[in-house]
Amino acid sequence: MKKEKTTKSNELSWKVDPKSVFDTGIFFAARQALRRHASGGNTLMIATVLALIVANIPCINNHYFEFWEQEVRLQIGSFNIFSHAGEPMTLLAFINDALMAIFFFTIGLEIKRSVLVGELSSFRNALLPIIAAVGGMVVPVLFYWSMSRGSDFTNGAAIPMATDIAFSLSVLAMLGKRVPLSLKIFLTTLAVVDDIGGIIVIAAFYSTHIEWLLLLIAAVLLGVLMLGSVMHIKSKIFYLGIGGVIWFLFLNSGIHPTIAGVLVAFCVPATPVFAPRKYITKIRQAISNFRGDEDLSELEERTLLSNEQMNWLKEVESASDKVISPLQDLEDSLHAIVNYFILPLFAFSNAGIFLLDTDPISVFEGISITIIASLVLGKFIGILLFSWITVKLKLAPMPAHSNWHMMSSVAMLGGIGFTVSIFIATLSFNASDPAQLDLLNHAKLGIVAGSVLAGIIAFVWLHFTLPKGIAPDEVDD
Repeated sequence: MKKEKTTKSNELSWKVDPKSVFDTGIFFAARQALRRHASGGNTLMIATVLALIVANIPCINNHYFEFWEQEVRLQIGSFNIFSHAGEPMTLLAFINDALMAIFFFTIGLEIKRSVLVGELSSFRNALLPIIAAVGGMVVPVLFYWSMSRGSDFTNGAAIPMATDIAFSLSVLAMLGKRVPLSLKIFLTTLAVVDDIGGIIVIAAFYSTHIEWLLLLIAAVLLGVLMLGSVMHIKSKIFYLGIGGVIWFLFLNSGIHPTIAGVLVAFCVPATPVFAPRKYITKIRQAISNFRGDEDLSELEERTLLSNEQMNWLKEVESASDKVISPLQDLEDSLHAIVNYFILPLFAFSNAGIFLLDTDPISVFEGISITIIASLVLGKFIGILLFSWITVKLKLAPMPAHSNWHMMSSVAMLGGIGFTVSIFIATLSFNASDPAQLDLLNHAKLGIVAGSVLAGIIAFVWLHFTLPKGIAPDEVDD
């Protein structure tokens, strides 16, 4: 990547290098996902700040903490759907175990789409972020383990593994189009691979006593969903309805129910009812019913369509619905619910930490400083080191139009582990035990402080090292 100095100042500006590696095939879909994640990150920030404020206002904070302990019921007779081991779920458990299952369902959809047609579909494009993500998971865990040996919080070693897509992309969004699109896609792909690692860890290490009969029934229903996919059943209700039953069985089987969301997502078909060629044929037939200039002049004179014209346009609308696969349709439909409701609600309910009786020194000791160091240093070293080795061994090229300053900044952004890190912390420490509740609160404090610190360092670093103007692979719109 080449840069040049302007004649009027010492500021760096972009110069397009025609020889730079840049694959554009997947970039349109990637742009849409990037915009969604970045806008969701802003909402997440607001919810987090509100939670911290409300949790520390006297006379209000008690109501805040008590509110999440209310029971949630959806009963048919004496059977409560939102129950675990026969006991009704609290509102906090409902958010963490039910609503977050929808979040992990969308992650599963995103992973499947990425593998089939997205960032993970090309081995050449995916290799660098995959290896970087492995480093970004292994090194922070080693940091945490080495700093927590002999303590009572060693079982939280998976907390600093994750990278929050929404938060990290919202930081890049603050820099506008100065950031190369290829670098944003590198970060997104890295975060998706991190999510896969987090899912494996949750499934392997956060399961309790297994109820094998319930798990067997869930496995049979997953087989039904896979068979439905093979038989080209496109009904979203079919997959969501059976998926809801699988979620309940996982909830009561000892396997964390969010895993059900991921597995059900993998069963949703990625092929549309109409192949694109059939879709084009359909809409051409429908549009051909309008008789050129004669119909156009008639439509200009009247505001209402005839029944016949309505039917022709309905055919186009129906064909348009059927050319989008259930997988992509669900991913697109759920993004607003997840980004603007579920994740902010999760942040608002879980990020509220009572700080008024917290010794400020405690941030620099115990589990808090362990998580901060693991997120800020562990993530940075792991992502950057594994990326550097991969590039130097010529296993994969650098992202287009990037340099090691940019890669270092993105490695630092990987330390923003907010959503999944807090989620794993809630699984690692039992909030009903006073001693573990204190560990959980200090873990959350470490996650928030580490994520904020990583975000600020990365933003400042990029602000002063990125060339001015629009990156060559961005669009000036």
